[in-house]
Amino acid sequence: MDPLSHGPLTATGHPLQRAGAWAVAVLAGREQPEQVTPQDLDGVVRSVLTDVTHCAVAAKTDAAYDWWKVLFALYPNSKPTHAGRPRDKALLREALEPMFAPDGHTQAPLPCVFCGTSSSVLWAKSVLPLFDTSKALNSLPPGVRGWPVCRGCRVAMWALPYGAWVTAGSATVLACDTPSAEYEFAVRNVTRARRIAQTGFSALGAGARPELVALRALRAAGGELSATTLWSFKNDNQEPWLRVTRTRRAVPRFLAAVDGNRVLRRGWRLLELALTQRDGEGRVSGDGAGEAARLVFEAEDGRSRSLLSQIHRLLWDTGRWTGGDRAALTRLALRYEKEVHGMEPDLKGVATLIADWIEHGSGSPRGRLAEYRNAGLSGYQLGQLLYQAAFRLKLNGREAATDPEAWRPFIEKRSRAWEHRMLLGAEVLRILGERGIEVAEPPQDPQERERVEELLNQPVLAADDEYYFGGA
Repeated sequence: MDPLSHGPLTATGHPLQRAGAWAVAVLAGREQPEQVTPQDLDGVVRSVLTDVTHCAVAAKTDAAYDWWKVLFALYPNSKPTHAGRPRDKALLREALEPMFAPDGHTQAPLPCVFCGTSSSVLWAKSVLPLFDTSKALNSLPPGVRGWPVCRGCRVAMWALPYGAWVTAGSATVLACDTPSAEYEFAVRNVTRARRIAQTGFSALGAGARPELVALRALRAAGGELSATTLWSFKNDNQEPWLRVTRTRRAVPRFLAAVDGNRVLRRGWRLLELALTQRDGEGRVSGDGAGEAARLVFEAEDGRSRSLLSQIHRLLWDTGRWTGGDRAALTRLALRYEKEVHGMEPDLKGVATLIADWIEHGSGSPRGRLAEYRNAGLSGYQLGQLLYQAAFRLKLNGREAATDPEAWRPFIEKRSRAWEHRMLLGAEVLRILGERGIEVAEPPQDPQERERVEELLNQPVLAADDEYYFGGA
């Protein structure tokens, strides 16, 4: 896009500026950043400065001070977060207003570092999160002691905390192929941010996560392919950090499948319930809905749990589930692999072989299931078990349910063989349940099952504002 052809604000490819641009649009009552007018910018600046000055002079015991903590995590050396800041609202506002004023062109303009619009205002790290200091001259344009930033982008970078999922020490922004999802993410976070600025974090629901907000926003994609990235960061003077997590492009298609299928919805709700943590008094201390949403985001550094591995661990807690529960979790795992990774391995023959061996081999089914569990995640050990199972069934006068050629995807060293083995384990447990071979007692407490069934009937990924923003 020609930098001279757009209005005072445009959403660029920079994730922080883009999140701020969407926040400006929402604060101004617009559906797109490019619809924002100069008058809209004036209104957003007034709103931002009102919150900034209010929290900057608040006592540490005031709820409004929590918004100052948010600002300090993003702009640690700026005027409203500096230890020597004025404690008078009027004086502080007067000092801040020039930051967001239209360019005066007091020096030769340069292209804005974000959108390319001409600007003579130079900003550095004290007011730009995750940017170099003005002393780092070798990373700036020659002879320039800051980054040129136009008015629209300056406002966007300070509207950023409204469009981000914020804590007292960090912020998370979303970048997505689907603009409607970015808009939904911003709408929810602006509502939440306004509450924090007025009443502090204590007014919010406990334990929520940005991944859950992102997944609910992704429902706006309507099942279309859409990659999503979350950028979580802290920008203080001591230990700034950045963590990047992503979803696969097909995740919206998977979410649409869960929404539209009763068994998959049950599987997802079971996953949420299993990941919910409670304290000694039964109160929720760790929210399972947020933890489940986190499983579909893959960390850039590889340090993240996968949804498939989590379901695999849950299914092997055999005394926890009824046959219907196991079937629903298995269907969820299979559908995720099909939609998100494009994998639909042929499990039936090998799973039936193992189930036949567990049912008809020597010893107890529980003991053979334990033996399979110990071998199931190693390709070499699984190959040995399949070999022994096939011969044992043959010696017992039974034919093996599959040809050894079908074993290859599970026992050879392939890039995603571990996923095949996990899916195989889920299918084995499903077949055993289907045959009525219980290797553990299902939950017997009728009141507990009644509570679980009630929760399972609730919608998945619903727009629960009380959950996001706290009760009245």
